[in-house]
Amino acid sequence: MKVALVHEWLTAWAGSEQVLASLAELFPDAPVFAMVADENLVRAHLNGRHVYTSFLQRLPKATKLYQWYLPLMPLAVEQFDLREFDVVISSSHACAKGVLTRPDAVHICYCHTPIRYAWDMYHDYLHTSGRLQRALARPIMHYLRLWDALAAQRVDFFVANSHAVAARIRKHYRRPAHVVHPPVDTEFYTPSGSAEDFYLVAGRLVPYKRVDLAVSAFTRLGKPLVVIGDGPERRRLEKVAGPNVHFLGHQPREVLRDHYRRCKALVFPGEEDFGIVPVEVQACGRPVIAYGRGGALDTVQDGVTGVLFREQTVEALIEAVERAERIPWDSGRITSWAARFSNAEFRRRMHKLVHDLVSMGQRCATGEN
Repeated sequence: MKVALVHEWLTAWAGSEQVLASLAELFPDAPVFAMVADENLVRAHLNGRHVYTSFLQRLPKATKLYQWYLPLMPLAVEQFDLREFDVVISSSHACAKGVLTRPDAVHICYCHTPIRYAWDMYHDYLHTSGRLQRALARPIMHYLRLWDALAAQRVDFFVANSHAVAARIRKHYRRPAHVVHPPVDTEFYTPSGSAEDFYLVAGRLVPYKRVDLAVSAFTRLGKPLVVIGDGPERRRLEKVAGPNVHFLGHQPREVLRDHYRRCKALVFPGEEDFGIVPVEVQACGRPVIAYGRGGALDTVQDGVTGVLFREQTVEALIEAVERAERIPWDSGRITSWAARFSNAEFRRRMHKLVHDLVSMGQRCATGEN
């Protein structure tokens, strides 16, 4: 059977791209389709595999300004000619699910989330936008929601990266979804040494990550906090941070791993679809203090591998930190828990699920029970 892989855009290497790389390992002969692709990134992470791109690739600065071309993406993804493929697996958090396939082909969508800025984060997006952006976004997002709901009906089977995302798929698309957690590099992120006297925040410094909660809480507590990552929020956060909060900016993953291994705990105050960073930290044997919504409910065992707090407030986070300091953490148990999110486990589960879903889809196409 001929398999094709479809991804949104290959302009940076993050969690969704790691999923694509693992799927490419599972299906080494499958061509990859993406609306926009950075050739250097493809060579570095996909072993030089050829990626078929859309007409967006030929537009000015496509790999840098791809988000400005969002209104064109429904049109772009529908231009991929996938008639020769029996199985199409899309890796989608925006428009990749909208590809057109043969009536008898099986389309499996690994959904990282329904389009968040069009659905559940729509009003947050408007609130943080300027007047002109809001005026343009309202009709564009209305059109995108209509197209996205239609595109979701082209998918034969949904696979979600967390139970929170499965719930969103059920809410927005009225479709069920299997859950397979995305792969984490547990072979690179491993325990070493012992904890030191500092807490850690790691990730992009953007509003929805709620790093402001961590900065305010630790400024009040006076406990050492290290912030690794960069983004538009950095300057504002540095202004309100106390002398006990240290910003290191973007760091290579070797430095990141070193801090994972030495921190008392990771502080994770935002709501994520899945959230790979908490699993990476747990793979290094350290606990996580996380906001108890979204993917953290799948990845953090309250009181065993970390602490969950239920309100996104400074007071709730401070209480969670104080609770974490009273728990005698078992590093080995935390690492063992993280192993279930390994790349090998992802490939094993996806291989079986794809096989089962393709068989089911073929039976449905031929009218068998």
